[in-house]
Amino acid sequence: MTGPTQQLAERRESGRPAWAPLPRRAAPRTASALFSLRTPISAGARWTLAVLSFAIPFVAWVVLSVSGAVDSTFLPSPAAVVKAGVDMAGTGELFDDLWATTQRVLEGFGLAVLVSVPLGILMGTFTAGQAFFEPLIGLLRYLPASAFIPLLIIWLGLGEPSKIAILFIGTVFFNTLMTADVVRGVPGALIDVSYTLGARRGEVLRKVVVPHSLPGMLDAIRVNAAAAWNFVVVAELINSSAGLGYRIVRAQRFLQTDKIFAVLVVIGIAGLVIDVLLRLLRTRVGKWAA
Repeated sequence: MTGPTQQLAERRESGRPAWAPLPRRAAPRTASALFSLRTPISAGARWTLAVLSFAIPFVAWVVLSVSGAVDSTFLPSPAAVVKAGVDMAGTGELFDDLWATTQRVLEGFGLAVLVSVPLGILMGTFTAGQAFFEPLIGLLRYLPASAFIPLLIIWLGLGEPSKIAILFIGTVFFNTLMTADVVRGVPGALIDVSYTLGARRGEVLRKVVVPHSLPGMLDAIRVNAAAAWNFVVVAELINSSAGLGYRIVRAQRFLQTDKIFAVLVVIGIAGLVIDVLLRLLRTRVGKWAA
């Protein structure tokens, strides 16, 4: 094989301009694992960073509220938020609101999962299913769920069905497309080997495609569960008498920002608990997945 030196000599003999010499670079310095691409870090460093991710915003909150830089009407102190939460818990209204909101999320998003997962598997497995469903779903996912509120009130009234429908519309299309993408990621070699070993179409679907896709489908559910908690606040604007979103709107009318912050903290904790449970489920059913 012709080397770079010989090529340079040939270019000089032919009268063509020679290549400029490559610039010399200093040897790269060894970077810390914290700033290296995809380099594992120690468990201690991971826990330290996790604590700092909460501690830094909390300290900033304390400093802003204690120093008086922001009026307490707009930014209550952590102590005031805790007191407001304890007061609402003492009257029982906080737990009633939490259960009402959780029930709506479970019903609306649960229905979305029941529809989107089989539909996503169909679209990701069969090209005909993708060709038939993806254009319509790709269009519908851009329609904001809140825009359907007037129609849902007309169609379903002011009761719970309209609230469940908003959660369903806000999550079903995204979860369908994300599930389909996960299923399309199943290596074709696995499917070919399954057919070679005598498996039939239904067996390949049940024993290869679905198990391989399950961890990714749970990740999609985790992402869209957070979206469901966002939509539930919008849903509870429709003639609600209970719910965390209803409690936020009610507190806003009287400038009770301490209650608003307390409810936001409860929503964050509830969402985090659901996320952790889904993470544990994913780890359990997909230990082989990265």
